[in-house]
Amino acid sequence: MNTAARRHVVVLGGTGFVGRRLVAQLLRDGHRLTVLSRGGDPAKRALLPRDSSLIEGDVHDPDFLRAVLDDADAVVNLIGILNERGDAGDGFERVYVTQLESLIAAMKDMGVRRLLQMSALGAGSGDSHYLQSRGRAEQRVRESGLDWTLFRPSVIAGPGDGLFCRFDQLLRFAPVLPIGRADARFQPVWVGDVVQAYARALADGGSIGQRYDLVGPDVLSLADIVRLTARARGRLRAVIPLPEALGRLQAGIGEHLPGKPISRDNWRSLQTDSVSDDNGLPKLGIAATPVPPRLREILGLEPSRD
Repeated sequence: MNTAARRHVVVLGGTGFVGRRLVAQLLRDGHRLTVLSRGGDPAKRALLPRDSSLIEGDVHDPDFLRAVLDDADAVVNLIGILNERGDAGDGFERVYVTQLESLIAAMKDMGVRRLLQMSALGAGSGDSHYLQSRGRAEQRVRESGLDWTLFRPSVIAGPGDGLFCRFDQLLRFAPVLPIGRADARFQPVWVGDVVQAYARALADGGSIGQRYDLVGPDVLSLADIVRLTARARGRLRAVIPLPEALGRLQAGIGEHLPGKPISRDNWRSLQTDSVSDDNGLPKLGIAATPVPPRLREILGLEPSRD
């Protein structure tokens, strides 16, 4: 990368699953990185590359945002949650919409025009608070007047992820796994492909004003994901699809269990398949990585290839 292409990039959510990998990639590309964190998790901070600058503060505070955006050239917003306290939708609204509105206002105040925003496949579809708030966030981005790019991944897979690794934990103790919406479909996308999508879009002015669906080559049902996860450890596990009423009941109980394996809003999100026939990865010059062949790597049974 030539010096003229190097930028000061501010990353919100840079200590998370995607964020810390993206921070490392952007540093390799020669960018200067400032990572914003709400603090309170030394273990996550320790995973960041030493060359990144970590600033802790309230990402909902306009004054804090304006201060950290001074001298910035671009912003990557990866902040996200999959669950909220309760089931009213206000937690999702605060994280995805209210915080984004504060960020957009701060960017305009500080003259920072470039925004790369994480969304989700199916944003604005169905009746889950999660997907609806993601849809409202996309609308705010499109109406912002900034030089934006939106990324809409299906479930993101990689070592330490929240899907295959979560089922791996459950399957250690459950020879039979009853699940609701066992036929829900996903196109898991490799975390490294998502990182490359952001890195390439940042360097490509042609990505401005574009919305990229990010999916892998394989369409898997929830039942497929459970079986493949078990098989990667040499286990045989039976999947029992639950009828809708029992699936809803399972979700209602699950949101009160330790680790919140499923919630009522997760159940509503599962009614919308997370698949796309318009993969944005090839548009960015990226060949989608098949996820099933890398399951042993995801589960920590083989060394990382990346």
